[in-house]
Amino acid sequence: MAPFMKRLWLLVIVVLSLFLSACSSENDPQNLNALVYENAKSLSDFTLKNQHGEPVTKAQFKGQWNLVFLGYTSCPDICPLTLAKLNAVYKELEADYPLQIWFVSVDPNRDTAEKRKQYIDYFNPNFLAVSGEHKDLFPVVRELGLIYAISDTTKADYAVDHSASVALVDDTGALRAIFKPEFKQGSVPLINSTQLAQEFKVIANYY
Repeated sequence: MAPFMKRLWLLVIVVLSLFLSACSSENDPQNLNALVYENAKSLSDFTLKNQHGEPVTKAQFKGQWNLVFLGYTSCPDICPLTLAKLNAVYKELEADYPLQIWFVSVDPNRDTAEKRKQYIDYFNPNFLAVSGEHKDLFPVVRELGLIYAISDTTKADYAVDHSASVALVDDTGALRAIFKPEFKQGSVPLINSTQLAQEFKVIANYY
């Protein structure tokens, strides 16, 4: 083979290897913005109540992918904006992936089943809106890698601090990833719905 042809073939091989490496990198869950657990974290069983007053346990996680978000119905900004984004994500993914969206109210004192139903129906009646006593909520929230805190419940309009991240639980009921919000100056922290949908597909297709 002529020296020129050898150099040409070497160039083709190098270009192809770089292309394949880039493709592999894009489809590797460990290179995503989301925090992805290579070994999904098993979750303990729990019992909460849905918006119909019915018991909900870890078994409800199984059989589909689950996106879990904390909030409360009196939340002025992060909660309604995030649920609207999750509804857009749900509509994009539901045809190709079995998916359930969970809204976990961390304000059980005010968020009755009736109130949660009225609230979640505005976004999507197919979503779950669950809650329970703090002794039941805290362990679930902690294992999901999320957090919340209530400073003063003596005031009628008290606020609840909570994570703006969204947890991804796989179809075995194990924590697979956490989608982190974007922090922009002058704005509340919110998930990027386009990025979340794209990264969800990478994770779901890989695992």
